[in-house]
Amino acid sequence: MNNTFNAKRFGLLFKKTLLEKPMQMFGFTGLIFLFILIVYYLLKTFMSFQAAQNISFLWGFVGGDFILAAFVFNYFSSNASGASYLTLPVSNFEKWLCGVLIAGILYPLAFLLFYRIMDAGFVAAYHHSLDPNGPFYKIRYDHVYLFSFLGKLPRQCYPMFLIFSGMMLIGSLYFNKVALVKVALVVCILFFGIYGLNYLFASLMFNNLGDTFPFQYVSILVGKEEGHVELPQNVHDPIWYFINFGLPVILWGVALIRLREKEF
Repeated sequence: MNNTFNAKRFGLLFKKTLLEKPMQMFGFTGLIFLFILIVYYLLKTFMSFQAAQNISFLWGFVGGDFILAAFVFNYFSSNASGASYLTLPVSNFEKWLCGVLIAGILYPLAFLLFYRIMDAGFVAAYHHSLDPNGPFYKIRYDHVYLFSFLGKLPRQCYPMFLIFSGMMLIGSLYFNKVALVKVALVVCILFFGIYGLNYLFASLMFNNLGDTFPFQYVSILVGKEEGHVELPQNVHDPIWYFINFGLPVILWGVALIRLREKEF
């Protein structure tokens, strides 16, 4: 039998993982979907459909997977459960692959399906509520449309989801207790730390600094006008490819390495 991967053995592990923690896997997923449904409804009621679509997608796709990933390797909160998990007759690669399948494939697919059904329902209800004989019917009808999974925001969310879920998988292996809270604090510290350093260096180089975002742009105020200074293309492209492709691979790879280290 292959010591690295065996389909039957992996199937049993995957089934055990889902059935052993149904409330954590299915219960929290259901709560996340319910929360996103409420957020969508409130935002489209008090703000706009565009705000509802963008914010609910970001929170549900990136934030929801971040929360779910905290429970994938949540076996080390006690010595007994940690020892039982490490002694399972499966390879570390199969354990890691099980986490990848749940956090990296199944949840995103389930969320995208749920989101499409939810979004289509709200959009159809809005279109149905319009008066077809009204003077602005066509304008109002065309103003609200289905959220595109290939739009600018979703294309930014896909690497974010891989990065944040990868960080959570690593954190759940390094922090045995309340990993969700600890990793969230680490992420906030890293983000505001990088943002603060970037703003500090930008303020030393430019006067009348407006706004700035790490590895993206520096905004400069010139009178009443605002201009942007961006990274040169030959610098921006390598950084962009590393953040969007290299960093997720590194994070998910480190999770596999850390899982192996748990045995020693």
